[in-house]
Amino acid sequence: MADPTEKNELFHVYYERWITVYKEGAIRKVTMAKYLMTQQWLVKLVPELKICDLTRITYQKLLNKYAENHERQTTMDFHHQLKGAILDAVDEGLIERDPTRKAIIKGKTPRPKKPKYLNQYELHTVLVNLKLGNELDWNWFILLVAKTGMRFSEALALTPGDFEFSHQVVVVNKTWDYKGKGGFLPTKNRSSARKVELDWQTVIQFSQLIKELPENEPIFVHKGAKVYNSTVNGVLERTCKRAKVPVITIHGLRHTHASLLLFAGVSIASVARRLGHASMTTTQKTYLHIIQELENQDVDLVMRSLSGLS
Repeated sequence: MADPTEKNELFHVYYERWITVYKEGAIRKVTMAKYLMTQQWLVKLVPELKICDLTRITYQKLLNKYAENHERQTTMDFHHQLKGAILDAVDEGLIERDPTRKAIIKGKTPRPKKPKYLNQYELHTVLVNLKLGNELDWNWFILLVAKTGMRFSEALALTPGDFEFSHQVVVVNKTWDYKGKGGFLPTKNRSSARKVELDWQTVIQFSQLIKELPENEPIFVHKGAKVYNSTVNGVLERTCKRAKVPVITIHGLRHTHASLLLFAGVSIASVARRLGHASMTTTQKTYLHIIQELENQDVDLVMRSLSGLS
């Protein structure tokens, strides 16, 4: 049976301890930061709520308060981060019944979504408008991400030693800690470590650009320099405006890359592998709208083929 004093513990205190015991050292720093942010929201929204007072109603009120300032998906993430700790509290006998059962997830109306990706013509126009010189800079970075679909942190971590020009591939086996103090970090997951095929033009360009550079130092990060996502997005934004196409982000280039592959008929399995997704499910969820569009084209093709049989 649970100690009565434990049942009277404040929920945000229990949650902070739960994060330390179960999450610290087991998850990536970025994910850990999200859990700590959730804990801060508990302090802000329910500073006096005790574990023993967690019921379906008090939990729903907490979610409703959070949803006043957040979109539905963000509220859903908040709910999932709390649920693990609450279910453990139920197992420990601190709470009698699961208060998260049948929780209703609300949220603010989402802001109009910015375009996530470009079509083939728009991407071509952007690449034509890049200011590509004889030395590596953010213009070359944008080109490489567009051609490979790499994550921002993966492309930042590339060194000359990662390019296997004779095999026309670049090896992705680490990331760059641009949100922290810099330096190499492991890839997002095991599937993220991969070899990405390069087209011959990119091979020729980069073999010239990196031939004099130190083998094991990042080609896009200068020693001791801090890199900001916003800096590169700014270069891309100006290029998009010059090209008179919708403004997208560096991450949007990754979406663009995947979208063009899918429209070209590349299988979901191959796209998942190239992007370094942990499973095809991630690819299917992210690009569901495109996959549905392609399925509709397939149905039209099948019906045309069948009508030609009569």
